[in-house]
Amino acid sequence: MNTTAFESVQPAAPTIVLVHGAFADSSSWNGVIADLRHRGHEVVAVANPLRGLREDAAYLRSVLDAQPGPVVVAGHSYGGSVMSEAADGADGVVALVYIASFALEPGESTAELAARFPGGELGPALAPVPFPLPGGGSGSDLYIRQDRFHAVFAADVDPDVAALMAATQRPIAASALQDTATRAAWTSIPSWTMITTQDLAIPAESMRFMARRAGSATIEIDASHAVTVSQPHAVAGLIGEAARVAVSRAA
Repeated sequence: MNTTAFESVQPAAPTIVLVHGAFADSSSWNGVIADLRHRGHEVVAVANPLRGLREDAAYLRSVLDAQPGPVVVAGHSYGGSVMSEAADGADGVVALVYIASFALEPGESTAELAARFPGGELGPALAPVPFPLPGGGSGSDLYIRQDRFHAVFAADVDPDVAALMAATQRPIAASALQDTATRAAWTSIPSWTMITTQDLAIPAESMRFMARRAGSATIEIDASHAVTVSQPHAVAGLIGEAARVAVSRAA
């Protein structure tokens, strides 16, 4: 008798799509990626363009639609804003994970929510750099001043590593932070949130507000905004838990 015919079929582990935010790049997920792969997940770390909420969401949606099987999306910082916009209506997405992140409601901007609660120190640390726009005119890119990067963005990261992160940071178009959301995937897709209590970029109370509103499963961790670098195993653990629960619900 072929006993394997009677064995339950285990669902495949979801693909994990990771979305970085402003002042970072895909390599900020490296430690998280290694952990998730050890858990058996395929992982895609998206190169978020950081040009505008609609444009960035359209790019991410193209990546999501190209993934086979179930997908768990995790966004860090502004990456959460993009994730919320892009994943709405995406059939394959089974869970959203907000890591020190924004979960916007339609009509809200990233900048608005960043300033709604006290405690953020990112604004005064930003330096604008003009760039030309196609067809004429100019926009403004925002960088974190390198002498403030460690303290404001990555206080619990080794100083030498933080210095490299500061030098290689990806700027965001200032207009992207002012763009208002038109969709909120968290209204229809289960979500998890990691709140970083030592965060000086997004006040913890702002993250708590967004998590409560989304009905998100929440954990709090003593970490800076750069938690994907400083505590990658904790981040991977939450993403892995979201994937496990999403698969069990679908079984």
